[in-house]
Amino acid sequence: MITMIVGEIANFVAYAYAAAILVTPLGALSIIVSAVLAHVMLNEKLHKLGVLGCVICVVGSIVIALHAPQERSIESVKQVWKLAIQPAFLLYAASVVAIALVLIFHFAPRWGHTQVMIFVGICSLMGSLSVMSVKALGIAVKLTFEGQNQFFYLETWLFVMVVTTCVLTQMVYLNKALDTFNTAIVSPIYYVMFTSLTIVASVIMFKDWDGQSASNVVSEICGFITIISGTVLLHSTKESSDTRRSLSFVSAMSPSLSGRLINGTIDSVKRIEEDSELPSATIPLCRHELFPQ
Repeated sequence: MITMIVGEIANFVAYAYAAAILVTPLGALSIIVSAVLAHVMLNEKLHKLGVLGCVICVVGSIVIALHAPQERSIESVKQVWKLAIQPAFLLYAASVVAIALVLIFHFAPRWGHTQVMIFVGICSLMGSLSVMSVKALGIAVKLTFEGQNQFFYLETWLFVMVVTTCVLTQMVYLNKALDTFNTAIVSPIYYVMFTSLTIVASVIMFKDWDGQSASNVVSEICGFITIISGTVLLHSTKESSDTRRSLSFVSAMSPSLSGRLINGTIDSVKRIEEDSELPSATIPLCRHELFPQ
C-alpha cells in the first residue's frame, strides 16, 4: 500500500511537469513491472509471447518519449482555467458528461453486466476529465511550492471538485467492471480507451500538437499503437494461461467427474444416477419431491 501511494504521488507530480500525452501512455510500464514481479515472486509463468508483449511496450514507450511535445510554460492556475473554458474543450467536456450519464442511467442497468464496454466506457470517459483536472491541480501545487500560492483562487477548488467527482465515479464503475468480467479482458480495454480519450482531451485543452511537425505526431501515434499491441498481447497470454490452469484442474479430478463437467450430456446424468449411493427405490421418490405433478 505504501508503494502504491508513493507511485500515485509520483504520477501526480509527473502531470505537473510533463504533457499528459507523454505521462498517460507510459502507464503501460506498470503492466510490465507487474508481469515480471508476478513471474519472479508469485511463480506465474511468463510465456514467450508475454515477454514479447513486454518488449513491444518498452519500444512503444521509448518512441513516445523521444517525440513527445515540450510542456508549455504556465504561470497561474487562471491560465489553465482559460484553457479549460475554451469552446472546443467545453464541447468535449459536455459530450463526455452527456454520454457518461446516458451510459450510467440507461445502458448500465440493462446491459452493464453483459457488455464490458459500458462500465469501462464510463471509467474511460470520466478518466479523461479527471486527468485534465489532476494536471491543473498539479500545476497549482507546483506553483504554490515555488512561492505563488494558487489556493487563493476559486478555480483551484473547482478543479479539486472535478477531480473528486471523476475519480470517485471511476472507482465505482471500475470495481463493477472487475467484479463482473475477467481482469484479462477489462485491463487492456480500459487502458486503450482511457489513454485514447486522455490524449484527445489533452490535445484539445492544452494543444499539445500545436507547433509539432507531422512526423513527430505520426511517431507518437505509432508509439501509442505499439504500446496497445504489446498490452493486448501480454494480457491475452495471461488469459490463455489461466484457461489452461482451469482445464488442468478439471482433468486432475476423477475421470467420471471431469467427463460430467465437460460433456454435460444426458448420458452423464444417467451415470450420476447409476453411481448414486441412494437405493433405487428412493430415486422415484426424490424425483417426485423435486418435480411434483
